Amino acid sequence: MPTPNAPTPHLTVAVLGPGGVGGLLAALLRRAGHRVVCLAGEETARTLRTTGIHVHSPQFGDFTAPVDADTALREPVDACLITVKATALDAALTRIPPAALGDALVIPFLNGVEHPALLRARYTPDHVAPAVIRVESTRTAPGHVAHTSPFAEIDLTGAEVPRPRLEALAEALTAAGPATRVLEDETTALWAKMAFLAPLALLTTRYRLPLGEARTRHREELASLVAETAAVSRACGAPVDPAQALARYDAFPPATKSSMQRDAEAGRPLELDAIGGALLRAADRHGVPAPVTARIVSELREAGR
Repeated sequence: MPTPNAPTPHLTVAVLGPGGVGGLLAALLRRAGHRVVCLAGEETARTLRTTGIHVHSPQFGDFTAPVDADTALREPVDACLITVKATALDAALTRIPPAALGDALVIPFLNGVEHPALLRARYTPDHVAPAVIRVESTRTAPGHVAHTSPFAEIDLTGAEVPRPRLEALAEALTAAGPATRVLEDETTALWAKMAFLAPLALLTTRYRLPLGEARTRHREELASLVAETAAVSRACGAPVDPAQALARYDAFPPATKSSMQRDAEAGRPLELDAIGGALLRAADRHGVPAPVTARIVSELREAGR
C-alpha cells in the first residue's frame, strides 16, 4: 500500500472495450502516467495505436492520450477494466483468456447485477471487483470520446477482494480524475444503480421519450416501476427509498435520455435482458410481484428493441 502523500505507483491497466466509458478511463489513466493497453477489434486497435484517444471534456479538458492497443491480452497487467456493453460481454471475454490475466484484478463496469457471478465463474473469484460509474461519456468515433457530464464518480466493490488492493486501485483512479470510493457492500452498490437505471431505461425506451416527457406523461407507470424495482432490491438485501428515487428523476434535466434509449435510436442491441430480464428473474426468485415491469419488458421484446 502506498504511504500517505506518496506518489501513486504506476500500473499497467488493460481496458476491454475502449468506448465512451472505457475510452475516457483509458485516456485519464494514461495521462496520469499509467501504462494502458486497450483491447478491441483489429480496426479499432490499429486506430488507437496510431492516433491515441482524443478526449473532449469540460471537467478534464481536451487532450490526446497515446495508448497501446491489441486484439487480445498477451501480457501481465495489474488490472483489467471491462467496459463493454452486456450484450457484447461473452464475445469480448475471448480477448482476455484466464491464463493471461494472472494476478490482475478484473473490474467490470457493466449495467445489471448478474455479471459478477459470470466473471467469478470464469476468472479467479477473489480477483473480481465490480464497479459502478456515474458519468455521461460517448464514443463519437474510434479513438474519440465526448465526456459531457460535470461529474465522473466510481464506486468500487468486491466482496472477496483484499481491501488493500481495492484501496490502491481507487487511489490510482481518483488521482487520474474520477472520484473513486471503496464500498463494503457489493449487493447494495450494484442494486443502488439498478434501482435507478431500470425504471429510467425501460420507460424512456418503451415510449421513445426523453426523461422530462416520460416522467410527466407516464407518471403512474414510472411510479409503479420505481416501486417494483425498490421492492425487488429490498428482497435482495439492498434497501431503496422509492420517494427518493422519484425525486432524483424529477431533478434530472428534461432532455436526459437513457443509454438503452440511445442504443434503440441508433439500432444497436439493447441491454434489455441484463436490466429488465435480470430484474424480473430476481423478482421471481424472491416472490415479488412486478407486473408493470414484466409488461414493459414484454412489449420491448415484442417490438424487437
